[in-house]
Amino acid sequence: MASLTFNDPDDISRSISDVPPTHYTIKIQSFSLLTKSSIERHESRSFEAGGYKWNLVIHPSGNKNRNVKEHLSVYLAMSDENSHKTGWEVYAVFRLFVLDQSKDNYMIVQDGKERRFHGMKLEWGFDQFIPLKTLHDAGNGFLVDDTCVFGAEVFVCKERSKDKGECLRMVKDPIVYKHSFKVDNYFDLGTECIESKQFNVGGRKWKMRFFPDGRGAGLGTHISFYLALADPTPTTLPPGYKLYVEYILRIKNQVNSNHLSGTATNWFSVSNEEHGWSRYITLPYFHSPSMGFLVKGTCILEAEVTIHGVLDTL
Repeated sequence: MASLTFNDPDDISRSISDVPPTHYTIKIQSFSLLTKSSIERHESRSFEAGGYKWNLVIHPSGNKNRNVKEHLSVYLAMSDENSHKTGWEVYAVFRLFVLDQSKDNYMIVQDGKERRFHGMKLEWGFDQFIPLKTLHDAGNGFLVDDTCVFGAEVFVCKERSKDKGECLRMVKDPIVYKHSFKVDNYFDLGTECIESKQFNVGGRKWKMRFFPDGRGAGLGTHISFYLALADPTPTTLPPGYKLYVEYILRIKNQVNSNHLSGTATNWFSVSNEEHGWSRYITLPYFHSPSMGFLVKGTCILEAEVTIHGVLDTL
């Protein structure tokens, strides 16, 4: 190392080791063909360290996205194969290696800092890992017969979820969305629950649920009518995510304009995906032809949905 000079920042150190990297090694043959083939970025296969999947990322002519010139850039990246909860963070210390094939030892580049990997920052490393001039000088031993070897060691220090706070965003000018659903052949359906087609409000899928013979406290005596999130799972809604919704569930009067409406506001979430009324209207009142709600086996349902607030984790 005494014969080589690197213009590194003070926080980057270089050392020599006879021990190969613990976690991963990548050998590149015909290295010059990477540039000739316009390969600006090579990502290794995933390898495991500290219970997580990682990749070595090499820019053979420097990271163009960071305006790196005349240097080889090398980074450690968390693999996309990792599955994390919302707000995950992993702190790790890592070392990157390049083999001196003449002396059969490794130059190690590191900064010794705990680096925080998370959803918005999956990659850490060194823009100026080694000058291209130094790399291509065969006397230095890093590139021999157009072949070079890189490696990595990764030590996970700690991990945590950032789900320790929340952000409530109220909607300044909420949009009212209206969706209608016509039910034909009502008496021939023979189903416990009638569901509307899904409709989109605020980037989420919703549906109406209508129980012709009631449900819960209204079973056998009332129509039950609800608004529900269509796919309320942890994969579609992050943990802690809630929507503050104003909604009107309506049965249209087909004889006059005396529609039957129920209005409410509730928080919707994975654990509370449905709100409405188990005793929306009595069965005799709904079935009476003179009331205009069920005419010749047809009823028309309608939902008006307005999202007033969104609660999410920080």
